[in-house]
Amino acid sequence: METVPCGMNHEGAKPVDGTILLFLLQDGITNGAIYALLGLALVLVFAVTRVVFIPQGEFVAFGALTQALLEAGKLPGTVWLLAGFGVAAFVFDMVTAAREGAIGRRLGPAVLVDLALPGAIVAATFAIAGRGYGPAVHFALTLALVTPLGPLLYRVVFMPIAGASVLTLMITAVGVHLALVGLGLVFFGAEGLRAPPISDAMVTAGPLLITGQSIAVYALTAVTIVALWLFFEKSLWGKALRATAVNRLGARLVGIRTSFAGKLAFALAALIGALSGILVAPLATIYYDTGFIIGLKGFVATIVGGLVSHPLTAAAALGVGIVEALASFFASDMKEIVVFMLVIPVLLWRSFGQPHVEEED
Repeated sequence: METVPCGMNHEGAKPVDGTILLFLLQDGITNGAIYALLGLALVLVFAVTRVVFIPQGEFVAFGALTQALLEAGKLPGTVWLLAGFGVAAFVFDMVTAAREGAIGRRLGPAVLVDLALPGAIVAATFAIAGRGYGPAVHFALTLALVTPLGPLLYRVVFMPIAGASVLTLMITAVGVHLALVGLGLVFFGAEGLRAPPISDAMVTAGPLLITGQSIAVYALTAVTIVALWLFFEKSLWGKALRATAVNRLGARLVGIRTSFAGKLAFALAALIGALSGILVAPLATIYYDTGFIIGLKGFVATIVGGLVSHPLTAAAALGVGIVEALASFFASDMKEIVVFMLVIPVLLWRSFGQPHVEEED
C-alpha cells in the first residue's frame, strides 16, 4: 500500500524532523492496522485447519474491487465467482453423498447452503448494483458477496485433503492463490480501481492532519478485534474453534465437527479479508493481483508473532506498518525488501532457540 506522507518528497530526503516522523508513524499505524486484521485471519485459519492460507490477500483484492465497482454503479465480477464456487461445492457435496449413500439426507442442506444462499446474494446484487443506494449498502453487500467464498473454497479445495501434511496443504494454498489471481483477472479485468473514501472529514491533531478514512481504519480494526475476542470467549461456535485449534482429535471426540470448524474459520478469514479490502480501496489503487503483496505483509506479521498469538500478531503488524512507512521515506525502492527481511532474524532466532518438533500425524 502507499505510505507516502502527505506532501512529502522522498528524493534527496533530509534527516527526519519531528513533524515528518509523526506523518510516517501515522501512515505506519494505518497500514499496520490493515496488516493486523490479515495477520489475525491467517493465525485463525492456521490454528484451526493447519493451512498456511497464502490466498488471504485475494479476499482483500476481491473486497476492494467489489466495493469500488459497486460505488461506480457497476456489477462486480464477484457475483460470477460466488455462483461458480457454489455450484462447484454442490457437485462436491453430491459426489461425496453418493459415495456414502446419503444423497437423500444431504441433498436439502447442500441445495440450501451451496445454491440457495449464494443465489439469493447474487440476486440481491443484481437488484442493488447501479441503483445508487450509497456506501453503507455497498459496504454490506461487499461483505455478503465475499464472505461465502471462504467456506465454499474450503469445501472445494481443502476439506477433501484436510488430513494431509502441512507442506501438502501449503503447496495447495499456493495453487489456490495462482488460480484466484487468474480468476480475478478474468472477472475484474486488468484495470486498477479505487473507491471513494468512507468519510471526507479531516481532524487536526497538532501538526497532523488525520483523514476520515484513517479514522475509519482505526475504528473498524478496533471493533473487529474486540468482536473476535468476544466471539472466541463468549460464543459456543468460538469455543468450538478454540477447541479445534488446541486439539483436533480431542475436538472430534467431544462431538465438534472439524469440517464445520474449518468452514467457519475460512468464513471469518474471508469476512476479515473483505473488510480489509473495503478499508484499503480508498487508500490505494487496487488491481486484481494487488492482494498478494498486502497479504504477504500480513503473513510477515504472523511469522513475527509466531503463528499462534493474536496479540503478538497485532503488535507485530503495527511494527511492520511502521517499518514500511520509514523504509518508504528513506529508501522507497527497497521498502518491500526491508519489510520481508523482517522474518529472517525471527526465523534464525527460532531455529537456534527452539528444538525441532516432528509434525503430528
